[in-house]
Amino acid sequence: MLSKLQKASDKVGLFLQNKPFSTAWLQFQFQRHFHMERKNSSKVQGLYDFCKKTFTPSGTPPPSSQAVRDLCSLLDTVGPADVGLEEQSSDDDRGLGFSGLYGLNRMCIFCFPTSAVIPLHDHPGMTVLSKVLYGSMHVKAYDWVEPARFQETKGPGYRPVRLAKLATDKVLTPQYGTSVLYPKSGGNLHCFTAVTPCAVLDILTPPYNEDAGRKCTYYVDYPFPTFSAVNGAEVSNEKEEYAWLSEIDTPDDLYMRPGVYAGPAILV
Repeated sequence: MLSKLQKASDKVGLFLQNKPFSTAWLQFQFQRHFHMERKNSSKVQGLYDFCKKTFTPSGTPPPSSQAVRDLCSLLDTVGPADVGLEEQSSDDDRGLGFSGLYGLNRMCIFCFPTSAVIPLHDHPGMTVLSKVLYGSMHVKAYDWVEPARFQETKGPGYRPVRLAKLATDKVLTPQYGTSVLYPKSGGNLHCFTAVTPCAVLDILTPPYNEDAGRKCTYYVDYPFPTFSAVNGAEVSNEKEEYAWLSEIDTPDDLYMRPGVYAGPAILV
């Protein structure tokens, strides 16, 4: 059995193994694979160069709309072979993945067997670009309703719930292209479920940093009527779908397993 989960802010380095995949998510740890001399420029080198040139570790100033569009265009061209992966036609119950390119956990790749799940979690003050490299992945995502609306829940030890609006609920494939979430829009709180074996490349700007207030927090979602009927809550636009989210402790069935990045060498 592998070492137990690190704290929630270490979300980009977590793995689960030998647990039910309905409550599991998987990832590798990037081990550096750098050369000091450039030979043939690769797509992943282009991503690295763009991120290093454009983004700051603190996220200040935030990325411009043009920078996000340019990075989406680069990500849209990336496939599994460009990062040293082979598209898997059958389930690998170990899971694969890696993170830590650019030395700031800004770039990471998650590889899932069928039915693996990354639980609902947030990205405080962050912009995240995601590109499915192979397979199919279901994404369900929310944004907080502003101004914030809370409801108290009954029972000792129960945490308040906060109202959120559904932003995304669909299956993504490589043909979908790059999706983007922002600090307050685009589905900043999301969960992933592997419909088939799949891999997704994420770029985070800025990356998680608990000391800077960017801690990864996990949630569970409840249908809107669950608490609204009791407390008389209403929403202004009934055509939109809402839910109540409650913060939870880091799931204790998450584990970390390191792996090796086998893609093209990166010049730093």
